[in-house]
Amino acid sequence: MQWGNDSQHTGAIAGAAQTPTTILASYLYDPFVSQETQTTGSLLVHYQVPLVDGDDVFMETKSGTYDPGDWQVQTFNIAALRWTNGQLTQRWVTPTDWKPAPRGGAFFEPVFHPILANNSVYMPAAGGTLLQLDRNSGAVIRRINPFPSIDTSIYVAGPLASDASGNVVYNTIQFDTQQPWAVDIRGAWLVKVTPAGTATRVTYASITPNAPHAGDACLGVFTTSAPWPPSPTAVPPSLACGSQRPGLNAAPAIASDGTIYTVSRAHFVSRTAYLVAVNSDLTPKWTSTFRDRLTDGCNVLLPPNGTPGGCRSGALTGVDPADNRMGSGRVSDDSTSSPVIAPDGSIYFGAYTRYNYSQGHTMHFSAAGDFLGAYRFGWDITPSIWQHGGGYSVIIKENHYGELGSYCDDPNVCPHGRTASDPEQYLITRLSPSLDIEWTFKSTNTQSCRRLSNGTITCATDHPDGFEWCVNAGAVDANGTTYVNSEDGFLYAIDASGNQLGRLFLQLAIGAAYTPLSIDAKGRVYTQNDGRLFVVGTPSVARRRAVGH
Repeated sequence: MQWGNDSQHTGAIAGAAQTPTTILASYLYDPFVSQETQTTGSLLVHYQVPLVDGDDVFMETKSGTYDPGDWQVQTFNIAALRWTNGQLTQRWVTPTDWKPAPRGGAFFEPVFHPILANNSVYMPAAGGTLLQLDRNSGAVIRRINPFPSIDTSIYVAGPLASDASGNVVYNTIQFDTQQPWAVDIRGAWLVKVTPAGTATRVTYASITPNAPHAGDACLGVFTTSAPWPPSPTAVPPSLACGSQRPGLNAAPAIASDGTIYTVSRAHFVSRTAYLVAVNSDLTPKWTSTFRDRLTDGCNVLLPPNGTPGGCRSGALTGVDPADNRMGSGRVSDDSTSSPVIAPDGSIYFGAYTRYNYSQGHTMHFSAAGDFLGAYRFGWDITPSIWQHGGGYSVIIKENHYGELGSYCDDPNVCPHGRTASDPEQYLITRLSPSLDIEWTFKSTNTQSCRRLSNGTITCATDHPDGFEWCVNAGAVDANGTTYVNSEDGFLYAIDASGNQLGRLFLQLAIGAAYTPLSIDAKGRVYTQNDGRLFVVGTPSVARRRAVGH
């Protein structure tokens, strides 16, 4: 029904999913993939999670034109699909006047993300507004505007969220129209809409009272040649922080008591960032900084000081070489990481860090805002939570990238490739609540496969270290089976013990976007690959005949 399935974003369902044996349906929602990948070779786009309710499916679809320099010329729509006699058919398509935030601040196209709530479809629209649609016809019921007028310099940023009472919560940012990324924002708001359509808003400045002000000085990073830090006592230059605002793609999470959790960052400094708790009436509850929380930089996750990929000789153990401080979780505008509320009320968030080969960290906070610890991967992942035996587990991807330097882009200082003690590898990892490893599932496929026009599959061995997991929000069923998609083009099912239960080839996805998965009440799995929605399951013989497989 929304990002991460529920308002806590746990990514879990109460039923069992089907083993992936057959592609039941596919639907092209992004016709611009070939153009989007021409420049970089990668699909730098964020897509919504498929919304499923009974036999109804709601998915974004793009139309209009594509301009590599201006992603705002595209038109974003919601398509309503329905399962009828074993076929997934399109019922209606409704466009919106929503546009992504202007280019220049993020490499990845920001996400367009509706939700299902109150027997309606709510989708982002222009000027920080929402369009409420009749889910059966696609007709616009009303436009909900929390602002005095429609000002197109205000953008809905990130997925919407809805609590158990049907209240819709979302983020908005107002940019300077001429220099959106070089000049400070004009405002940022957290918005709440009741089922009756009444909207209230609160500024990010008011819910982050302990954060630096827009004109205050924030610590920057070293601009001298690496290796860093220049000396054990070096201090990098400072710059204006900019106003606090949400990340471009972060969805608020809502606890059972109504507390709203969101993430905030300084407009110009991603390291000056916070986990923010807001009461249900939008008054501030607490903020907890991501700054200076991590102690695993130089000489820990990095090669030894003075060696290739390591910090400068003499650097203090544990610091981030870019600023000579303890590591800070960063709220990245290229990430879709969103807060996840665990059954014990604690919160997990996947933050970005560059100094550990761009793997990021999964950071853990108590319901009171106390920092409880971190795990060594968190880049663009919203963890899934599986409840079992009176407790729970946390499931994430863990890509140990091989094509990046350790902490800088100078190949002479930070050469590409990993060390023997920390090799290139690609894992799905299940963690305990305290972030201890329960099991890992490693990508061991070494073959790139392609589906030919006649339906046969041909493969070549060219990935000796396996393939990257191209998932940003996995799905887990009641049995603890985790469903994730990989750059090798397969959908994988991993059981509760960390063993492969099944896999199914869709199509090769090198450089593909990180995408989320859904599971419906009948156990069908919805996954994405290169701008196409695939529905996977284990049909009965009768169903197999009906869909022509």
